Amino acid sequence: MTYCLSIAVDSGLIFISDSRTNAGVDRVSTYSKMHAFSTSDRHFVLLSAGNLATTQGVVAQMERDLKQSKPRNLATVADMSDAADYVGEVSKFQQGKHGNETTFEASFIIGGQIPGEPPATFLVYPQGNHITTAAETPYLQIGESKYGKPILDRIIRPGSSLETAALCGLVSMDSTMKSNLTVGPPIELLVYERDSFNLQRHYVFRADSDYLKQLNKVWDQNLRDAFHRLPPITWSAVWDADEGAREDGTTPAAGSDT
Repeated sequence: MTYCLSIAVDSGLIFISDSRTNAGVDRVSTYSKMHAFSTSDRHFVLLSAGNLATTQGVVAQMERDLKQSKPRNLATVADMSDAADYVGEVSKFQQGKHGNETTFEASFIIGGQIPGEPPATFLVYPQGNHITTAAETPYLQIGESKYGKPILDRIIRPGSSLETAALCGLVSMDSTMKSNLTVGPPIELLVYERDSFNLQRHYVFRADSDYLKQLNKVWDQNLRDAFHRLPPITWSAVWDADEGAREDGTTPAAGSDT
C-alpha cells in the first residue's frame, strides 16, 4: 500500500509521498514514489501508487521520451491537462505490455507549472483519464487515502499558505501511518512556490526523524486534549430516564428513529 498527496493553493503546490511497498507481510521494501522532471523552462512532479513494475516502467519511459526528444514528451505538452493525458497514455501502454490484468494497474498524480500557465495538479486513473483540484477540494490523493482525508477537509483552503498546506499534509500522512502499517517512511515532501520554476525545496524525513516523532507526539496529545474539551452530553441522563420522550410528551415506539 502507499499514500501520496498533492495540495494546490494560490501560492503554489505541495507534494507528499511515503516510500513503503509491500508484496506480503514478509516482503517490505522501500522505493521513492516521488519523481521530478525538469526542462529548461518547465518543471513537473510525479507521484505514483499501484503496481511497482508499472510505475517504474512509466517513469523510465517518460525519462526516455525526454532524453530522446520524442514528439510526445513533457517538453512538448501544451499545458498541465495535456501532461496528464500524456501520463495516462504512457501508463496504459505500460499496463498493456503485460496484458489487461488489474494487478498491473497504477495511479499517478502529476503536478507542476508551464510558463504562461498557473501551477496545477492532476490525478491520473489507471484507465488514463484524469481529474484536477477544485476550490472545494484543493487536494488529490492516491493509495490509502481515507485516514488522512479528514484533516485536509477541515484545514485546507485555496488561500492557505504553503507552510500551512505542508504541515497539514504531514499530519495527514502521520494519521495514515498511525492507522495503516503498510504506509511508512521515508516521507518525501516537495514545496513548489508559484512562478518559482524550481524544485529545490525537497525534504526527506526518515524513520528516525526527530521532527516526525515530535509531530506525532504533539498531534496525538492535542487530539486527546481536544476530545476532553468537547461539550458533555448533558442531556444523556434525561434521555435515558424518559426513554427519549418527545417535546409533546409522547414517546416513540420501540425501534423507531423518530
